[in-house]
Amino acid sequence: MGSALPLSGYTVLDLSVARAGPVAVRLLADWGAEVIRVEPPPRQDRGSVTGKRRGPDEQNMHRNKRSLCVDLKTPEGAAILRRLVARCDVVVENFRADVKQRLGLEYEQLRAAKPDIILASISGFGQSGPYADRPCVDQVMQGMCGLMSVTGTPESGPTRVGVAISDTTAGMFLGQGILLALLHRERTGRGQWVHTSLLEAMLNKLDFQAARYTVAGEVAAPEGNFHPTLVPMGTYEARDGLVNIAASTDRMWRHLCEVLGAGDLLAAPEYRDRSARLANRTRLNEALNEATRRFGVQELVERLNGAGVPCGPIYDIREAFENPQTHHLRMTRPAQHAQLGELPLIRSAINLSDCPCPEHFAMPAPDPGEHSEELLRSLGYEATTIAALRAKEVIS
Repeated sequence: MGSALPLSGYTVLDLSVARAGPVAVRLLADWGAEVIRVEPPPRQDRGSVTGKRRGPDEQNMHRNKRSLCVDLKTPEGAAILRRLVARCDVVVENFRADVKQRLGLEYEQLRAAKPDIILASISGFGQSGPYADRPCVDQVMQGMCGLMSVTGTPESGPTRVGVAISDTTAGMFLGQGILLALLHRERTGRGQWVHTSLLEAMLNKLDFQAARYTVAGEVAAPEGNFHPTLVPMGTYEARDGLVNIAASTDRMWRHLCEVLGAGDLLAAPEYRDRSARLANRTRLNEALNEATRRFGVQELVERLNGAGVPCGPIYDIREAFENPQTHHLRMTRPAQHAQLGELPLIRSAINLSDCPCPEHFAMPAPDPGEHSEELLRSLGYEATTIAALRAKEVIS
């Protein structure tokens, strides 16, 4: 990465597995941090939820990182870990509490050796409490945080969101927390322990649905493709497909009716204002479907957006990436892989005017242990020592 990137000069030790922790680290790697990813030797590797290292998910997840395979359960591996920690600004982990303690990765243990260290931890349910020791994955959290209860329709029952939303949300929050801790360290010289969990992240992510409960005691129900409190806002039938339309203000409602030629709906007293439209939402949505069926998808998109009413088609993933606006935004950047060739990976969604997103990724996701020798040399290990560690299968 070039020196112009905002996190150049920081070094991050990535001890995390699965998805949430690596999402946080990816944010740092994309913006210039040197990331050292420590992984178990292949004989101990149980595999990853993100698939094979040379597969699309792993390449997108671990780009811009270097890999060191080391058996942390051995005395020699523990010594390597201590040397790594000494040269790092941030340590990211998602170990169980007993594993952290055994590896010397509890915050108090790290701070005693390096007072300005930032320890970043991510877990399923938090670092303490009755569920702290439970294992967790995205599917389980989607159910436990309440998200599945408001996704889907009354007929379908609770429905999973189609992406690993709790993993990626928790990872993004942890990444933000790390950046806050780095800013705090710049002012004070002190490190700290940053932690979040899938549960905390998703309860926060529920946003207005959560506040409806905490403030007003309302328990939201699934509304399918329609907004729970704003009407009309949802998915409607066109002559040749489906569109999403959002006309939640009185001005948008008026313009929607004008475009659809639905003056009768605009004049109807039962739809006169937002509260009336909410109270009569089922009948209104049925009437709107009758009106939108007279138009094609593209016609609705053009005419409604032209009138200031948000409207869009429903794309599959290919269509989402091939539409003109996505091409304009250049949402992929290439990574050059020695065996796989040029890989178009998803760029960071952050745009900085003074630090443009690099034109290409510095490196693709490494094979496990690809940089072991290089990293150990940088820690002061001699070639003969490295060979001995490899022979004992401490490293690979």
